[in-house]
Amino acid sequence: MVAAPVEGARSLSCTGCGSQLAPGEWACARCRAQAEGDDYLRVLDAATLPTGYDAALFDKLAALEPTSFWFRGRNSVVLWALARWFPAARSFLEVGCGTGYVLAAVLRSRPGLEAVGAELYAEGLRVARSRLAGVPLAQMDARSLGIEEAFDVVGAFDVVEHIDRDEDALRSLNAAVRPGGGLIVTVPQHRWLWSKADEFAGHERRYTRRELTEKVRRSGFEVVWVSSFVTLLLPLMATSRFLTRRRPYSLDREFGLPRPVDRLFERSLDLERAAMSRGVSLPVGGSLLVVARRPGVPGG
Repeated sequence: MVAAPVEGARSLSCTGCGSQLAPGEWACARCRAQAEGDDYLRVLDAATLPTGYDAALFDKLAALEPTSFWFRGRNSVVLWALARWFPAARSFLEVGCGTGYVLAAVLRSRPGLEAVGAELYAEGLRVARSRLAGVPLAQMDARSLGIEEAFDVVGAFDVVEHIDRDEDALRSLNAAVRPGGGLIVTVPQHRWLWSKADEFAGHERRYTRRELTEKVRRSGFEVVWVSSFVTLLLPLMATSRFLTRRRPYSLDREFGLPRPVDRLFERSLDLERAAMSRGVSLPVGGSLLVVARRPGVPGG
């Protein structure tokens, strides 16, 4: 299926077969006909891909995400921010869409949204396709998307902390947003929480509030909202990181909590989101949310 063009996107070339796509097209019919199983647009040269990533982790994450309070809670925060700050948005790009878990939730809440998912790793796109039937997907590097003023909102959810040149990525996200459009980004917070979980995930850093907001501003955005989340659980999170510092990291131990505990923790995130909806910016927490706008007049 060749998806409908996204208005305003410039032409892209498919490195899978060399075809030139019409402006705004997000799927290469020629390449996909020749490369069985590739149900996404390849606009990234395979030679530029980093090596050593365990592709099986995407399958593991896809199984854990629906069962974990943290992934469900982050989705709720993202959906709240999108509805609160960008209720009239008609198009949305998720950069670093991974398994498609967030983007699928966005489309359930906003079924009329024109959405595109971009991901560095083909293994992630393979999993994402199972959740995002008919949604344009593209293999792209966040640092050089090559997209100009094509989307009303761009999101990156626990992505930029993986990127060595994070400000290049933020500038690339800014270029992809139309004037007056927005950015929603989440990252892990507090350097003192660094642990084997960050090393396992391939993080380059955990952010301070000032660091992230200054980088977002330098990339050309105006910050309109900042809040921590995973605030009520921060003491437990810090204690867990300390007690397990000498043990091998385990995804199952991190996210495979007993159901009653998982539901209790999810309730704590519900309370935090309720506080944010009343205008409370939470000062500390395991994660950080930043909402920003690109200056300019929409359609101007």
